[in-house]
Amino acid sequence: MSPNFTIGKSLLLRSKQLSITRQPSIHNTQMSSNLNLNVWKKSFSNIQKVETDPKYVGYWFLGCSGMVFVAVALGGITRLTESGLSMVSWKLLGEKLPTTQTQWLEEFNKYQQYPEFKMKNSSMTMEEFKWIWWMEYAHRTWGRCIGAAFLIPMTGFWLTRKFSRTTKIHSMICAVLLAGQGLMGWYMVKSGLEDRFDKPTDVPRVSQYRLASHLGLAFVLYSFLLTNSLRILLPVTVTGFVTKKFVGLAMAAKGLVFLTAMSGAFVAGLDAGLVYNSFPKMGDKWIPDDIMQIEPVLSNITENPTTVQFDHRILGISTVSILSALYVMSRKSKLPPRAKAAATALAAFSWCQMGLGISTLLTYVPVSLAAAHQSGSLTLLSLALWLVHELKTLPKI
Repeated sequence: MSPNFTIGKSLLLRSKQLSITRQPSIHNTQMSSNLNLNVWKKSFSNIQKVETDPKYVGYWFLGCSGMVFVAVALGGITRLTESGLSMVSWKLLGEKLPTTQTQWLEEFNKYQQYPEFKMKNSSMTMEEFKWIWWMEYAHRTWGRCIGAAFLIPMTGFWLTRKFSRTTKIHSMICAVLLAGQGLMGWYMVKSGLEDRFDKPTDVPRVSQYRLASHLGLAFVLYSFLLTNSLRILLPVTVTGFVTKKFVGLAMAAKGLVFLTAMSGAFVAGLDAGLVYNSFPKMGDKWIPDDIMQIEPVLSNITENPTTVQFDHRILGISTVSILSALYVMSRKSKLPPRAKAAATALAAFSWCQMGLGISTLLTYVPVSLAAAHQSGSLTLLSLALWLVHELKTLPKI
C-alpha cells in the first residue's frame, strides 16, 4: 500500500470524524438557544407580573386621595371660621388634648399672647376659644391620619413587593409631598403669629403666599394619588382616536383649573371676596379704578384685593369657556364613551362651580357656600384628571 493512499485514507477518516462531532455541536447550540429563549420569555413574563399593581393598591391610592379631599374641605372651613391661629405650637406627633379646665386655661393664655387675640378677639370667651381650637385640632389630626394611612400601607406594600417600578417612584413622590405639606402648614400658621404690621389697615392673618403654597401642595398631592388610582383601577382600552388639538386643549384646561384654584387661594388670603360684592360688574364698572393702585405695579397681582378678585373672575370665566369648548369638540370626535362622559361632566360641573362662586360673592362669603366653592375646585380638577387619563393612550391624529 502506497504512503499516499494511507495518508489519503487517514485524512478521509479524520474528516468524517470531524463531521460527526460537529453535528451534535449544532444541535446543542439550537437547544441552548431555545433554552435561553424560554428563560427570557419566563423572565419577561415575571417582569410583566411585577409591573402590574394589584387592585387593592389602586383602592389604597383612591382612599388616600379621598382623605386629602376631606382635608382640603376641612382646611377651608378652618380658614373661613378663622380658627387656624388658635393653636400656637406645632409638634410632629400631635399636641396634647386639654382635658381639664386648667389645661384649657393654659392653651387660652398662650393664644392671648399673639396678635390675633390682641387686635381682633380681645373679648373672646373660653367657650368661643374652645370652638376655634377644636376646628384647628381636627384639621391637624386629620392630616396626621392621612400620613399614617399612606405611610404604613406603603411600607407594607414595598416590603412585600406589591409595587410596580412606576408605583414605587410615585409613592415616594407622594411621601415627600405629604411631609412637605405638613411642614408648609405650620410655616403658613407661623406667618399669622408674627407681629408684622406696617400699615394701619394690616390685620393678623396668614401670608397669602404661604396659604397658596399650602393649598397648591395639597392639590398636587391629591392629583398624584388620584392619577395613580385611575391608572390601576381604570385602565384605558383603545377604542377610538383623538386629535392632537383636543389633547392639547384638555391639558391646558387642566392647568387652567389648577391656576384658577390657586388664584382663589389669594382671594381667600386677602379677604378679596369682600371688596366688590356684585356681578358681572365690580361696583358700577367693568374695571375698577383701584385695580393698579399699589406700587410697584406687578405687586397688585398678589397683594391688591381688587386686582386679585378681578383676576379670579377672568380665570374662572376663561376656564368655563375652555371646558365648554372641549365639550362641543368631544361631541364631534371619535372618542371612547368614557372620555366623552368625562368631557361632559367636566363642562357641566364648571358651570355649577361658577354659579357657586358668584353666589358666594353676592352673599358676602358665607362659610357654607365658600367651603362648597373651594371643594368644588378640587372636584373640577378631579374631572380634568379623569379626562386626561382617558386620552393618554388613544392614538393621536
